[in-house]
Amino acid sequence: MTSMASRRAFLGAGGSLVIGFALGGRALAQGQAPAPAGPSAPAGGPAVHKSVALDEVDGFLAIGADGKVTLFSGKVDLGTGIRTALTQMAAEELDVPVERITFVQGDTALTPDQGPTYGSLSIQNGGMQIRQAAATARRQLVTAAAQRLGVPAAELVVEDGTVRPRSGGQGLGYGELIGDRNFSLKVDKDIVTKDPANFRVVGKSVQRLDIPDKTTGRFTYMHDFRVDGMLHGRVVRPPGLQAQLQQVDESSVRNIPGLVKVVREGNFVGVVAQTEWGAIRAAQDLKLTWSNWEGLPEQSRLWEHVRATPVAKDDVTSNVGNAGEALGQGAKRLNATYDFAIHTHGSLGPSCAVAEIRDGLLTCWTASQMTHNLRKQLAAMMRMPEEKVRCIYLEGSGCYGRNGHEDATGDAALLSRAVEGRPVRVQWMRQDEHGWDPKGPPTLIDLRGAIDANGNITAWQSEFFIPQGAAGNVALVPAELAGLPHEESMAPGNIIQNSALPYSVPNVHTVCHRLENTLFKPSWIRTPGRMQNTYANECFLDELAAEAGADPMEFRLRHLKDERGLELMRRLAVLSRWESRPSPRRDAGASNGGGTATGRGVSYVKYELNRTYVGAVAEVEVDRGSGDIRVKRFFVVHDCGQVINPDGVRNQIEGNVLHTISRTLKEELTWDRSMVTSLDWGSYPVITFPEVPEIVMELLDRPGERPWGAGEPSAAVIPSAISNAVFDATGVRLRSVPFTPPRVKAALQQAS
Repeated sequence: MTSMASRRAFLGAGGSLVIGFALGGRALAQGQAPAPAGPSAPAGGPAVHKSVALDEVDGFLAIGADGKVTLFSGKVDLGTGIRTALTQMAAEELDVPVERITFVQGDTALTPDQGPTYGSLSIQNGGMQIRQAAATARRQLVTAAAQRLGVPAAELVVEDGTVRPRSGGQGLGYGELIGDRNFSLKVDKDIVTKDPANFRVVGKSVQRLDIPDKTTGRFTYMHDFRVDGMLHGRVVRPPGLQAQLQQVDESSVRNIPGLVKVVREGNFVGVVAQTEWGAIRAAQDLKLTWSNWEGLPEQSRLWEHVRATPVAKDDVTSNVGNAGEALGQGAKRLNATYDFAIHTHGSLGPSCAVAEIRDGLLTCWTASQMTHNLRKQLAAMMRMPEEKVRCIYLEGSGCYGRNGHEDATGDAALLSRAVEGRPVRVQWMRQDEHGWDPKGPPTLIDLRGAIDANGNITAWQSEFFIPQGAAGNVALVPAELAGLPHEESMAPGNIIQNSALPYSVPNVHTVCHRLENTLFKPSWIRTPGRMQNTYANECFLDELAAEAGADPMEFRLRHLKDERGLELMRRLAVLSRWESRPSPRRDAGASNGGGTATGRGVSYVKYELNRTYVGAVAEVEVDRGSGDIRVKRFFVVHDCGQVINPDGVRNQIEGNVLHTISRTLKEELTWDRSMVTSLDWGSYPVITFPEVPEIVMELLDRPGERPWGAGEPSAAVIPSAISNAVFDATGVRLRSVPFTPPRVKAALQQAS
């Protein structure tokens, strides 16, 4: 069953509290999901003020006369379960049941700008802001109750949203104290939040709030959303990344039923039709003439191209002792080069958006993970004041980072403008998603190391070749094609992180060469940089351990000085029943002509060297004849401080393991001199259900500590754990992701 929602139902959402405010003569409101229309401010009438300020309680919370709570979050649930966890955090501080809270997310007119939903910061930053706002609100409510009851605040308790005397007697509900009114109160950032010893909701596994509707078909994904009078749009992309449009033959689609308009603006070409099939046909049949463009390097020469790219600047991420001098004095010296392929996001559902321009106001429904930033970009592209643009979040089908959601929203906005503001839905096709979403950039790493006679690391040098830029907005494809205002800077994410080591080494120098450009528009994909950098570091550490004849687990413990990291790795050894011995196995070189080899590999990360700790052990089977790698089992120990929802963290870890196995063993962008060629699941394969391993995990919950993120860190250790396990099984090092069967087979044959 597909859930369908009208504009009126969605914007006039029901629930305990409806926030209505006038936008160009229409009252708009939003709840957690489409619902029957509830009372709202009349169209063109007085509006209820809704603060979106980060420093105001009203930016985050509202309480209705019935005592039910509406929670407003700038961080959005991408399918990761943070809606549930953030609701738990608010429920805990307010002492109300989770069921009494409605969650509103990513609506630029209703929610505060807490920054994009990325970097595993939704709980660590966004959740802490909500916790402080809720605690501030609770204190104010208790103070108000004390005044009305004539009882000192210290003698009052809160139970299920009711403030009552500790000694017993009648109390006052939140609805009676504040219902339907503003708090008009600043968030106290120094407020003492609830003692973890008294937690009733946080730290418990609460059923995900979104799953019931998803499993019964009632959930409205972005792709299901409909607006009254909506038209359908498709965009026709250039055949080369920088090809120029020379001619449009509109007569080629004149006979398609329901065609409304062919839209051209610079190199941006789109079609709008009354039906989706009409838009698809028009996009397929429209005859266009483009210039030829073949500016991409040969794929076989990718790493030569990367090395030859000019360096814009160097970021030295660690510099201890004198690594160059110490390398020359080492008893044993090693060097190696690792590389990590270009990846696309591969979202299972191609990007989708709906846009409408009415009364000079642009409203967009989008699966963007950064609606507040997108609002700024759309305002610039459309040359509209920012306050005239509203972005409303609806969950898409897969995200994994900054994929095509924002670009599809820009497409819809331009097409809506072209048809005099009528609502237009743009649904990307698979070739749009794989061909035109931003990419995880290629990463090349050179490493050099030395160990002394006792097998200790004495020197470490590494050079990372990565694009320049930092986390920020990625230019909208439609703005670029149409020649409209957009940001020029590259934004591949904060990808220098974890290039430095979490281990204690007396002489270390790590540098990131920030390249002036890269082949495809870069953006962040899950665990950007941290995955690639950890992969190289943890694999090379294993190489040094093997050279020292040391057990890989013991070798890490020997060089770790972080007590929390040491505890985690010791727990991992117990969980995985680690057998202490050097790698590779004694029989690793046997049966080079065929048969199956088994091995295990370990990896460790302290995320960004300042938060979440993860250790993992992979158990693999390698088919020597075919080169196929099968991951049989993964053991993960995870320490993200205070755990909000244990089941939610387990979901995140499992998702990280599966997604990253896919990226490590299968995924690789392909291209010719003009364009991406891996435009479907046949040319860009991903993991299948029969390939899913058993995942065994242990969470180290630390209720007295701050909560850290769990959305990315466990992905960082997967490629290196697999590579190290393959070495343990076969004695062969895999240094190029993905570890496809042809590459593995070639490496085995070369070693035999």
